Amino acid sequence: MNAEKNTGTVSAKDAWYPPSRRDWFILRQLVSKDFKLKYRRSTLGVVWSVLNPLLMMLVMAAVFGSFMRYNDPSLGNYAVYLILGNTAFQLMSDATNQGMCSIIWASSLLKKVKINRYVFPVQKVLFAGVNYGFSLIAIALVMIVERVPLTWTAALMPFALITLVVFCIGLSLLLSALSVFFRDVIHLWSVVLTAWTYATPLFYPFKILPHWMQVAEKFNPMYIYITYIRDVILYHTVPSVGMHVACLGFALVALGIGYAVFHKNEHKFILYI
Repeated sequence: MNAEKNTGTVSAKDAWYPPSRRDWFILRQLVSKDFKLKYRRSTLGVVWSVLNPLLMMLVMAAVFGSFMRYNDPSLGNYAVYLILGNTAFQLMSDATNQGMCSIIWASSLLKKVKINRYVFPVQKVLFAGVNYGFSLIAIALVMIVERVPLTWTAALMPFALITLVVFCIGLSLLLSALSVFFRDVIHLWSVVLTAWTYATPLFYPFKILPHWMQVAEKFNPMYIYITYIRDVILYHTVPSVGMHVACLGFALVALGIGYAVFHKNEHKFILYI
């Protein structure tokens, strides 16, 4: 009943849901609230979620495709190559940045309402996933303009997206727990993301990397997820069994570590937020 008084959105019936259903209801309410807050008083609204990846793709295609001559024929269509990589990496970046601060931002609510704490980082990741859904419109527009066909291999893309979201949930659980005790994690993560961006072949071809970096990319989760997405959308190929195992493996390992750290320390959050 306390949840009803503090959120103003949960009905008496919903307050008596089993915990799993109640958590899902709260997740939906929080995602909906974030969506409304993000686009409130915005003239173009959700159109920005489509324009942003398009504009980024145009700028990067002009810079790296022409001036730096990274428009390698082996990449296939460079515009599609760019937007597929950028949007997938942006999903991870947005999800982890938001998820990392979710417990700190929810401090006032956590002090008043008894609620499963993992709901907050998970909700931020799901909200990033919703925003990524709009970027799919931008991807489709680029593919139409560039005359890149969509084949049956695109049906495999949900596997990459689901495992990527699980991977982001794991990272967000870990980062949200660490940031409660060490605020420096918030600043350090921005540095890590910048380095991770340049260490992942988003705008340059994999083959220009030295051999030791090509080997290291096998341990770069974002390279694996982005390569999978490019394979099924741009190159119309079915990724290998090893690629499927890697996508699932990174997701489960991240989730396991994130949940373990989060669960071990969540009872102490209230003392530090």
